[in-house]
Amino acid sequence: MTLEQIKKLRERTGAGIVEVKKALVEAEGDENKAIEILKKKGLEKAGKKSERTTQEGVVVSYIHSNGRVGAMVKLLSETDFVARNDEFQTLARDIAMHITAMNPKYIRPEDVDADLVEKEKEIWVEQLKRDGKPENIMTKIISGKEKKFREDLALLTQAYVKNPDQTVDELIKTHIGKIGENIQVGDFARLEL
Repeated sequence: MTLEQIKKLRERTGAGIVEVKKALVEAEGDENKAIEILKKKGLEKAGKKSERTTQEGVVVSYIHSNGRVGAMVKLLSETDFVARNDEFQTLARDIAMHITAMNPKYIRPEDVDADLVEKEKEIWVEQLKRDGKPENIMTKIISGKEKKFREDLALLTQAYVKNPDQTVDELIKTHIGKIGENIQVGDFARLEL
């Protein structure tokens, strides 16, 4: 383990020196394994904090360079100290930019309107019947289609526009691990000409 490795991992993950050193030791010097270890620890921390109350936060807007589309997001934190933090505000702007680009309709998959899902199911059933799919397979296919449909419409389960290998929820959890407070999306709105 070298100082250069520690510095590089700190820049890539935002983790503290002690956490980076521990992860490198555990990963026996393998930087990619160390990053995975740091991610897991960050997600564990986020899970523990997810039940804590978020009553502070910021409302941030993003307007695309063409001036024809934009979004506002209410991002919540536990304290006003964190809400004023540059990293928290950058996260809020990044989420507003994602909303502008990807046009989610709901925050979570379970928020998707049940009537909308039922209408889609009717279409899927007709398509599968036309394709001659057996009843027992149709149920599994429809279940998978519903899951994907809900995830595509929900902000937290969408692939993050700046890093498609991570969802918006994973992005937020990474920041929870770094900042040390619960962070929640309170609401959002998107406007387009």
